[in-house]
Amino acid sequence: MTDSSASAGSGFPTGPGEPDPAGARTVFLVAHTGRPAAIRSAELVVQGLLKSGLGVRVLEHEAVDLPLPPEVELVAECTPTVLEGCELLIVLGGDGTLLRGAEFARGSGVPMLGVNLGRVGFLAEAERDDLDRVVDRVVTREYEVEERMTLDVLVRTNGDVVHRDWALNEAAVQKVSPERMLEVVLEIDGRPVTGFGCDGIVCATPTGSTAYAFSAGGPVVWPEVEALLMVPISAHALFAKPLVTSPDSVLAVEVQTGTPHGVLWCDGRRMLELPSGARVEVRRGTVPVRLARLHHASFTDRLVAKFALPVSGWRGAPH
Repeated sequence: MTDSSASAGSGFPTGPGEPDPAGARTVFLVAHTGRPAAIRSAELVVQGLLKSGLGVRVLEHEAVDLPLPPEVELVAECTPTVLEGCELLIVLGGDGTLLRGAEFARGSGVPMLGVNLGRVGFLAEAERDDLDRVVDRVVTREYEVEERMTLDVLVRTNGDVVHRDWALNEAAVQKVSPERMLEVVLEIDGRPVTGFGCDGIVCATPTGSTAYAFSAGGPVVWPEVEALLMVPISAHALFAKPLVTSPDSVLAVEVQTGTPHGVLWCDGRRMLELPSGARVEVRRGTVPVRLARLHHASFTDRLVAKFALPVSGWRGAPH
């Protein structure tokens, strides 16, 4: 994927439609208000931003559960337009909340800064203990913005397009009936590759390689690598290995006629039933998600930290 990192304080624009850096600044806040930790974290972030002269905007239905001062701007509509004029989208929560924030970020072009209040949180840039630092970096514009590849997803039945969707992590075609396998044929760039019975197929981005595709046995792909992944789930076949293709490839999963219907999940958030004979096409997305980064830690270090990988005994390369 293209890494268009640029310092937010270096004079580069950080998103379309944002205010002049010399004028009023507004930050949009999304939080998992069902968690006490998120409510307290949101309160601290709002206080820090307002104290530094930044405006804060929050969705009305989330504000009901948050102890917010009257200066906070409330908006009713849950659409990307609610971020118009905002410099940044701060998301407090676990992976599900971060993916919900990504829907706003993609639709608006505003960079998303995630604070992990869940378990792994690969999309998050900071942890709960970093809230003071998060506020300081936002106030001083000491963050960079990078673009992450997305997927455009197309569903056809009888040759007709019946659904369009997108995903940041993955588009997964899965079986519904626990007692029956899903019979599929995989296709890459208009040519059939193989067919088998399985529990499902995950088509993922490098960002999604540490999510569902990882759980299915797929490879970890560094975010700066441009590629698409196709990972079978519990396939009954001799050749059922994860595939890594060009970012310009078109991946297709055909649900065979006579097999039980399946379902399509995009980022585990949006579901569509797939009848027998349905065809799911996945390609590189035309609109990326923009992520705000606070530091330059390597993805290797992030991987080790998130999965608590054992590295004791490492001596490093000789100097």
